[in-house]
Amino acid sequence: MGSTVTTSEPEKTSPASPRPGYGQLLRTRGAWTFLLPGFAARQPFAMLTISIVLLVQHTTGSYGAAGAAAAATGVSMALFAPYSGRLADRHGQRAVLIPGVLVHTLSGLTLTALALAHAPLWALFLAAVPTGASVPQIGPMVRARWGVKLQGSPLMSTAAAFESVTDELTFVFGPLLATALCTGVTPAAGLLTEGALTLVGGLLFAAQKGTQPPVTGESGHARVQHASALRVPGVRVLVVTFLGIGSVFGGMQVALAAFTQSIGEPGLNGVLYGVFAAGNMLSGIVCGAIAWKTAPQHRLVVGYTALAIVASALWTAHSVLLLAGLGLLVGMCIAPALITGYTLVEGLVPAAARTEAFTWLTGAVALGQAAAVTVAGQLEDRLWNGAGFLVPMGGTVLALVTLLALRSRLVARPQNRTVARGVGHRVPVTVD
Repeated sequence: MGSTVTTSEPEKTSPASPRPGYGQLLRTRGAWTFLLPGFAARQPFAMLTISIVLLVQHTTGSYGAAGAAAAATGVSMALFAPYSGRLADRHGQRAVLIPGVLVHTLSGLTLTALALAHAPLWALFLAAVPTGASVPQIGPMVRARWGVKLQGSPLMSTAAAFESVTDELTFVFGPLLATALCTGVTPAAGLLTEGALTLVGGLLFAAQKGTQPPVTGESGHARVQHASALRVPGVRVLVVTFLGIGSVFGGMQVALAAFTQSIGEPGLNGVLYGVFAAGNMLSGIVCGAIAWKTAPQHRLVVGYTALAIVASALWTAHSVLLLAGLGLLVGMCIAPALITGYTLVEGLVPAAARTEAFTWLTGAVALGQAAAVTVAGQLEDRLWNGAGFLVPMGGTVLALVTLLALRSRLVARPQNRTVARGVGHRVPVTVD
């Protein structure tokens, strides 16, 4: 049985293949045309927060001020990212990307100049807001392109894992590159490089018009009624879950910077954060290679419980080796949660609203990271070295409590009925 397919023809897995894998995914027709420029365009995302923290801390001498400036960027990104995703769904990714990368580059240059001029904190905030608001949402846009290519295919879960691995690969190299530039060249080098990479990579990705999802602003002669993907109950649960993940990223960025500074080895900051991101990437590779039989909402609960437990132990670490080991474990717990959350969107949200849904999750990570860098910076300034590690513990525990209480909201409705309550348009898809 099935209903009419209104999207482009999806890629199908071969009957001879026992389960979908990365090799099969990467042989998807046209995938490389958006994967390569997409990787280049998302690389700067992992450099932005740490570059701001290192630059502002250098010019002000305060981790609290550095965290606040970085938080202003993260909050503005979190607030504007879903709006950017909705505009991309309505008008096309290219129409959003081109002006976005231009504004981001100019805003980043302004923020850098103000920091070097020792401008007051309020002036840094004014520049940080457009810098964060204009961050190009490359990851959600790539995921939306996979959704068009693989609608109804078992490869969707593999694609979610692949994208998480790609994200984490950027978080392996991004902080290392930013730290090396800021400590080895000049404190402004990280933010300047981030702006240049965003401009070049974003424009290259925008040029790939053939693979972008179809514009949903009009459907025939009738206008499509759009409603926010956030009205889907399961998406709201995932937003809270991803806020907790963002608290891990932000708390560790500030706490690791303060820890390595306190032992006189600031260059180790990028190394330790790279170990954390490497654990994330490796577990993401494994998750994508497994043919899961358990429901994704159950996997999310188990994986998130493990994350909260390990993150709660970070503040006890007082040596580089112990901190590296715990950071590796925390990273290994984050990837399964991220992958499963993005996979759940496939069943919870109609295709025409998925870019927005993905940006809500990405924005939630950014918002959690912004709050975390602010709180962690204050804790590092006012309490003891390593107090910032209390933030990942608090963020993940609170999110876990919410997830356990509302996990029933993550069960997708049958696709042959209303796909998601509150989304004012429905896209028929094949029902196996």
